[in-house]
Amino acid sequence: MESTIQKWGNSLGIRIPKLFAKQLELDDGSHVEVIQEGNKIIIYPYIKETLEQKLKKISKKNLHSEIESGSPVGNEFW
Repeated sequence: MESTIQKWGNSLGIRIPKLFAKQLELDDGSHVEVIQEGNKIIIYPYIKETLEQKLKKISKKNLHSEIESGSPVGNEFW
């Protein structure tokens, strides 16, 4: 379905067709997650996750190593 991007303040906005909003149970004020994948913009209905649900997503593939932040510069206690 084609839609038009319009200026909204300093940002740009797009209207979500009523059919899509109804199917996804989106209402005025619903929260969504917007991500960019290559040359695509993807909008997902935002589903609040618990800490336990987020922790289950951690795997060896997406876990980063420690990050060096330099020497203490104040009253830090290591």
